[in-house]
Amino acid sequence: MAGHSKWKNIAHRKGKQDASRGQLFTKLCRDVYAAARRGGSNPDTNYQLKIALEKAREASVPSDTLARTLAKASGTLEGMQFEDFLYEGYGPGGIAIMLELSSSNRNRTAAEIRHLFSKHGGSLGESGCVAWMFKRVGAITVSQLSLSADDFMLLSLESGAEDVTHDAETLEYTVYTAPDELMTVAQELRQADIAVDGMTLLYVPTTLATVPVEEEERVATLLSLLEEHDDVQSLYTNADFAISDSPQ
Repeated sequence: MAGHSKWKNIAHRKGKQDASRGQLFTKLCRDVYAAARRGGSNPDTNYQLKIALEKAREASVPSDTLARTLAKASGTLEGMQFEDFLYEGYGPGGIAIMLELSSSNRNRTAAEIRHLFSKHGGSLGESGCVAWMFKRVGAITVSQLSLSADDFMLLSLESGAEDVTHDAETLEYTVYTAPDELMTVAQELRQADIAVDGMTLLYVPTTLATVPVEEEERVATLLSLLEEHDDVQSLYTNADFAISDSPQ
């Protein structure tokens, strides 16, 4: 996810702010709603729901809010119906972009997302046009270790992880797993007294695409605007701002 990380850094240098607490709660509740609609409202048998609930609780989403969300998803409480779906497209310079969305009006969302792509030098593509460039994985983040880095990596791999990376800027470790092994590996780490900061399912690029220097401004703007859209739950890109470390 190096390209994604570098885009984040550029976005921060441009003064972009994180989503408000209310926006965060909305996105997390939509994750819970979508997971429950796909696999049922029992987290013991629906691991995607279990992950979504844990992320929401870590962000302090109130329990009664989560209960209402689950009730709406199961049909026991009337409310606005949301649909979750994927969009794929290309940004300036040919970078690949995948979006996970949740919307109560798919036609409205499609028009707005298509407009953002076209206005900022990209194009919304057909299903499957860039998905082959990404791999679905589980990801566990850890910031504090109670053992050496080498021992942590060995423990993670022995627990079933596929890879472990370390971000020199944030000092966070990310443990990558197969999607259905995410909960198992997280539990193994916790039993070894490793504090798990968060876990999620995401798409990671199998190869990165270097952003041409003349397109960096447009790429960063498009990615930031897409991520800020209310219906976008997650954004993934293979963009690599390889030469963007000079001051903006």
